[in-house]
Amino acid sequence: MNIRQGLTLIPTLEGSSKPSNITRTLKETTTSFGDTLNQAIADVNNLQTEAGKAIDKMVSGEATDLHEVIIAVEKARTSFDLLMEIRNKTIGVYQEIMRMQV
Repeated sequence: MNIRQGLTLIPTLEGSSKPSNITRTLKETTTSFGDTLNQAIADVNNLQTEAGKAIDKMVSGEATDLHEVIIAVEKARTSFDLLMEIRNKTIGVYQEIMRMQV
């Protein structure tokens, strides 16, 4: 599963606030959040590795298409930025839960 597939598991709340849609989506999801996060980290790592290889090929003169190198680097950067936002939101939610009074 890549990041895009993981994001499609997020329930769509636009135009509908029915809890049944959210509940159904969550029940259909068979992977845990930890597994999804581990897979996202692996995907980001793979994209970073591919970008590094593309840069190495460009420097050594093997790759002649600069556009492919730039695209690989931008994919890696964008996926890393998305992963960092997910991390930040997760930490924010955790901190909010810890501030709750029971």
